[in-house]
Amino acid sequence: MNWRDDRNLTMLADFYEFTMANGYLENDMQDLIAYFELYFRTVPDNGGFAIAAGLEQAIEYIQNLKFTKEDIDYFNTKSIFSSKFIKFLEDFEFCCDIWAMPEGRVVFPGEPMVIVRGPVVQAQMIETMLLLLINHQSLIATKANRIVRASQGRTVMEFGSRRAQGADAANYGARAAYIGGVVGTANTMADRDFGVPALGTMAHSWVQLFPTEIEAFKAYARVFPNDCVLLVDTYNTLKSGVPNAIKTFDEILKPLGKRPKGIRLDSGDIAYLSKNARKLLDEAGYEDCPIVASSSLDEYKIRDMLLQGSELDAFGVGERLITSKSSPVFGGVYKLVAIEQDGKIIPKIKISENIEKITTPGFKNVYRIYDRNTGKAEADLITLHDEEIDDSKELEIFHPIHTWKRKKINDFYSEKLMVKVFDKGNLIYDLPELDDIKSFCKREVDSMWDEVKRFEFPHKYIVDLSLDLWTIKDKMLEENS
Repeated sequence: MNWRDDRNLTMLADFYEFTMANGYLENDMQDLIAYFELYFRTVPDNGGFAIAAGLEQAIEYIQNLKFTKEDIDYFNTKSIFSSKFIKFLEDFEFCCDIWAMPEGRVVFPGEPMVIVRGPVVQAQMIETMLLLLINHQSLIATKANRIVRASQGRTVMEFGSRRAQGADAANYGARAAYIGGVVGTANTMADRDFGVPALGTMAHSWVQLFPTEIEAFKAYARVFPNDCVLLVDTYNTLKSGVPNAIKTFDEILKPLGKRPKGIRLDSGDIAYLSKNARKLLDEAGYEDCPIVASSSLDEYKIRDMLLQGSELDAFGVGERLITSKSSPVFGGVYKLVAIEQDGKIIPKIKISENIEKITTPGFKNVYRIYDRNTGKAEADLITLHDEEIDDSKELEIFHPIHTWKRKKINDFYSEKLMVKVFDKGNLIYDLPELDDIKSFCKREVDSMWDEVKRFEFPHKYIVDLSLDLWTIKDKMLEENS
């Protein structure tokens, strides 16, 4: 069982979710069917795309929705809540439909990542936790993928637990980072509960606790001859650390027929130190000994070190990954987009002076358009839920604001991006294994053009509205202008 499988987080909601629920009930709106949509407005770090993550934990949360006696007693202490609301809590049974982007999916601003359809009292109530879970893990998966891409095929490990904002952030952050492409984590619990491989060797304190550095190295090598990675910067990296590591390899590992798994640099000018450490290792016959770097790394520092010719084979990335330090907010929102009346879907829109805050009304689906020859993604098209794309016919898409910007696409194939997860409150989605999610994420990123993957000023990927959806939005804007 996952460490949080049985945790009831029903009460982790903004207080106004419950006051509105009380209000809906008092206005006899408990049977009104509403459609809410979770999406985000901007990509972290001004990147070209984001990675969807956190759906599995959202599913766990929904499966554990219930109001305990203690919860109901709490609401009874608040005079603003009616007896009708208390009865609703006592009889609560989740019955919404939910569609979502699978974890690992490449996603873009304005696209629905989650759609919830059901009684407004229920659909509104789950807003806070859905945003919390999807926002956090999507943020970390996106940051991890940037760092992995910067490493140019070298190993990246997540080392950030001690700097994460709490236990959940450390554990779920390690999971999200694995989806984004890291090979493992320093967090042991993430290995036990999610299967993210736990990695790690020694701290500086190990070296300091022995009379000399060489004694510390030899003691470690004797205990872990098959996984010997030595931290070489406790005292003087090039004068003692690397030479003592080489001596340890010669005197402890070599007689056992073992090869070292690496040395680690955690301070100083790592690019410079790695080049000189590489020379010393190669001269000693350890050309196969990897050099691992840590110390406040991110995608920019890694990229710069590689441009400077550093001899690094792996990276341990901590605080700047687990907190997404350079862009620490994902910014997903949860908005009403439609209601049902007499079985008919009625679109709803929110209008704002800030154009980016104007919502797109209606119950939707999202298609990705791929070039049939290259397999690369060309555009995403947001449609009404029942629209179908005919891959055998030419497709014309247009910019939803600058409508004169049009593109005709031929020789393509399309894919629906969302899957149904809950049907009337029942889970109908088969949760994939974490390694399968990670592999799916890699395929998704590989399907993007390199221009979209640039860190600075990436090519703006096309996300358009179908003509039918655009017409509904345009008409509603005109009616409310």
